[in-house]
Amino acid sequence: MYTYKSMQKEDAHQLVQIDRSEEINYVYEMQDGKLIERNAGHECPSWDDTLMIELQERFVYELSHGGTALGAYDGDLLIGFGVLGHEFRGEQQDRLVIDLMYVSRNYRRQGIGTKIMDELSNEARKRGAKYLYVSSTETRSAVYFYKHQGCDLTNEVDSELFAKEPLDIHMLKPL
Repeated sequence: MYTYKSMQKEDAHQLVQIDRSEEINYVYEMQDGKLIERNAGHECPSWDDTLMIELQERFVYELSHGGTALGAYDGDLLIGFGVLGHEFRGEQQDRLVIDLMYVSRNYRRQGIGTKIMDELSNEARKRGAKYLYVSSTETRSAVYFYKHQGCDLTNEVDSELFAKEPLDIHMLKPL
């Protein structure tokens, strides 16, 4: 059985244990407020050194400013994690962002991501959020995962997050 525990800034070095690789057959793009599916047919590799440094810096930044992270472990091996951002967003300042969310390739479709989302949703509720905001990668697997978690497309796209990753699919999950 897997264990779940809160992660600290000092745990950033563990992120290299996550295998983010996947075969990407389909991606989505937003067009006139609708999801359009496109064939992709390529393999997404795991992290290169530059991406890993960026990921670790983002992890440390969020946790340093009041965000929270939950890790899933198989023994001592980090197999999944999620980060709830620290900053309230939206016109009503009532949403918190799922800033990072990954489950290692060999551990997907076992409920690990769902458990992490449930725990981060509970934490967001405790902090007073009414919604989770998700800026999802455009892959079918990621979009399906978030839709299965209760997220729907939003017309209220966060301009800062959109500017960082304009291909992402932006969603809200009511809490």
